[in-house]
Amino acid sequence: MNHTLSTRHWLLIFTLSLLTFVLGTSEFVIVGILTEISSSLGVTNAKAGTLVSAFAITFAITTPLVMSVTSGFPKRKWMLSLIGGFILLNALCVVTSNFSVLMVLRMLSATVTGVLISLAMIVSSETMPAPKRGIAISFVFGGFTLANVVGVPVGTVIAQSFSWNGTFVLTTLLGALAFSFCYFVLPSKLSQAKSSLKDQLPLLAQPRILLAFFIPALGFSATYAVFTYLVPILKEMGIPGGSISLVLLIYGFISIFSNILAGKIASHNPIGRLRWVFLLQAVVLMSLFFTTEHLVLGLVNIGLMSLMAILLTTSTQLYLIDLANMYQPKATGLAASLMPVASNVGIALGSALGGLVYHAGNLSFVPWVGGVLAIVASALTFISFYFDQKHTRTENVAM
Repeated sequence: MNHTLSTRHWLLIFTLSLLTFVLGTSEFVIVGILTEISSSLGVTNAKAGTLVSAFAITFAITTPLVMSVTSGFPKRKWMLSLIGGFILLNALCVVTSNFSVLMVLRMLSATVTGVLISLAMIVSSETMPAPKRGIAISFVFGGFTLANVVGVPVGTVIAQSFSWNGTFVLTTLLGALAFSFCYFVLPSKLSQAKSSLKDQLPLLAQPRILLAFFIPALGFSATYAVFTYLVPILKEMGIPGGSISLVLLIYGFISIFSNILAGKIASHNPIGRLRWVFLLQAVVLMSLFFTTEHLVLGLVNIGLMSLMAILLTTSTQLYLIDLANMYQPKATGLAASLMPVASNVGIALGSALGGLVYHAGNLSFVPWVGGVLAIVASALTFISFYFDQKHTRTENVAM
């Protein structure tokens, strides 16, 4: 059997990566343009910030539900329809001048984004040779990394130079570009497993699935407990205000390599490897408590933190899909939606826990929060690995 990736495979990977880049730019750019939105629409910065939390909450709640209800939809037509909806919602953001309307549009965009991300992961998993699934999914996840490194800064500059509405002109045009590629590249014959909510929802009661869900949730929590407050940490290190954006840019650039390594980890015994990845991440995060007193060591440590940040993505995405195939084969669509949901839950949890320590006046102890969360993620991964080994032994005995 040929396990190499053909030109058509790579074209599909590029197309799905472009789609996640567009979706990621639209999701994350709002953080960079909140000030422009608040001043333009006459709301406080705090109220404008609810656009971020409302997006994350809507994403987490609606994505699994919509994936369950639409599991029998033809994937190609459904994805093209959703991208069309994405374009329309972003175009409406261009012309709106009302905060409440903008909030509704962003919440609808969250649902569309969550479902499209999940579908992109399913397509990349189903259409690639089995040994290359990890590489394919790591590239598709790479679209989000590139969105933070390129899409968000460009969108922010547009908002600062023209208006925040102009940023949504960018995301609308990017959506049209993604639609064009998807129209010509997405395969017409994709799996279409019709199943009811009754068939799908029992997956969420499966203990192994719940255990697997909290692995990426805690992994992202570990990173974002620190990353959310990286700017004040950099200021305490003595980094000049004008240089902080450069540090953040380098941080984003390093995370590209994290994404590449994520595909390598997923290529063989991913859960076994992740056990040690999380422990190493804990050491890296906790080290910040000591290294931030030294500028060079602190910056190197932050670079290592970026390198560790998303090593878990590809492995946990594939793991959830594989567990669904094992316990609830008709619910792979729902399973594919759980990793993006877990990341949003993890980001919210990590930011909140880090914030509790920071606002108590203990910024230097924030890295310990991240380290402890990474250790808990490792413990859950050890437990999952144990159950995997036990299942394999049971299968071998039964043969």
